[in-house]
Amino acid sequence: LAEQSSRAKTSFLSNMSHEIRTPMNAIIGLNNIAMNEPGVSSNVMEYLEKIGSSAHHLLGIINEILDMSRIESGRMTIMKEEFSFSHCLEQVNSIISGQCKNKNLTYDCTIIGNIDDYYIGDEMKLRQVLINILGNAVKFTPEGGKVSFLIEEGAKYDNKAVLKFTISDNGIGMSKELLPHLFDAFSQEDSSATSTYG
Repeated sequence: LAEQSSRAKTSFLSNMSHEIRTPMNAIIGLNNIAMNEPGVSSNVMEYLEKIGSSAHHLLGIINEILDMSRIESGRMTIMKEEFSFSHCLEQVNSIISGQCKNKNLTYDCTIIGNIDDYYIGDEMKLRQVLINILGNAVKFTPEGGKVSFLIEEGAKYDNKAVLKFTISDNGIGMSKELLPHLFDAFSQEDSSATSTYG
């Protein structure tokens, strides 16, 4: 019964994510058409670009739901494709700076040293991780606070590079007792924080 229930859940997730993809692709397509309309003001163009970034990110989350079923069946894969790091960073900053502006937070993204234009890796998963952690920093930082995002390249060896991302904020933080559970499937230090922060 447990295995049957798990298979049913996996099938449901897979079907739902396919269903949701269809209108999401329509939104992305129509947004692209709107961006190419003649005479679009710079303000409207900025809004359309942010809609596009958010729509692409949402589509990535939908793909991640599909990945959940792949994880359970042992078919999860990490992509190794060339991607533009600057474009990836632009999308992350567009979403997070918008969230910070809405909440009256200062957002600071700093690059230290030389970062290459292109890397080989899984851009979608990298972007998801960064947006998730930065999004939490925004969520748990009170109005008037600051969220900082620092990027630096570490050692290079055997045609590989180490990128270091440091995200900091002046929000509520977490206790040392919670740190060992940081990478558990899901854990929350204080469930009452849900009503305060969402």
